[in-house]
Amino acid sequence: MQPLQQQNAGYDRAITVFSPDGRLFQVEYAREAVKRGTTSLGLKSKEGVVLIVDKRTVSRLVEAKSIEKIFQIDNHIGAATSGLVADARALIERARIESQINRITYNEPILVGGLAKKICDMKQMYTQNGGVRPFGSALIIGGVNGEEVKLFETDPSGALIEYKATAIGSGVQAAMDVFEERYEDDISLYDAINLGLDALYEATEGRTTAQSVEIAVIEVDTQSYRKLSDDEVSEYVEALLERNAEEEEEESEEDAEDVVDEKADQTAEASEETSEDEVDENVTEESVGEKDSEE
Repeated sequence: MQPLQQQNAGYDRAITVFSPDGRLFQVEYAREAVKRGTTSLGLKSKEGVVLIVDKRTVSRLVEAKSIEKIFQIDNHIGAATSGLVADARALIERARIESQINRITYNEPILVGGLAKKICDMKQMYTQNGGVRPFGSALIIGGVNGEEVKLFETDPSGALIEYKATAIGSGVQAAMDVFEERYEDDISLYDAINLGLDALYEATEGRTTAQSVEIAVIEVDTQSYRKLSDDEVSEYVEALLERNAEEEEEESEEDAEDVVDEKADQTAEASEETSEDEVDENVTEESVGEKDSEE
């Protein structure tokens, strides 16, 4: 019986070839490209959708404003990306075209779910044709349909899932843990932004700054996409850092108290052991004295 790695050897050379256990390795490699990308988040609230991305630069010479991870697709729809930036730009361009086609054809804005399905149809086509490769990018597509708030995540395979709050990129697990613990259905837009920043802070292990964060909202009242200004982002990030500094200070105080209590317990135990030893010695001396007297 050959090892599993040898059995699967060669099945990753073409996108149209399944491995014996039913896997498309090129699609899985595309997912790995997404996992290595920066963290992007999306949250639904009763007042709209929040999109947050981490756009840290690898060099101080790079103009931070030139890095785009959040895009406006239509007046009422935005998207956050993670993975290969060039692939994401191609998908965003296709999404914008599909949105405008819908306006011209039906004289109404496209539904968020309908647009997400069209993008996923395009992604899926690139998993079953020879001579092409899957898109190494995932999108979080959020928007409003009248009073309805919608948020979708698209996978390189073409899969589509609707979420209340989701994350893609390198810090997925840490961000999703925060969402699982603290997300509520009736959350406000302001609280959703703060929750998203808290999740991003955990996902980036505290390396969140005002220059590395980009935030966009699509509000139900205005039915329009809006990217927050630098001043607004700075206010939210400053509040985030203050919250976490206070929490870290409280944790350090609790740890110090625990250490003091532990030392006190150890001292008490040591004193008890010493007193027990003294009692044993006294008992032994008394027993020895009794034996001597009997003799």
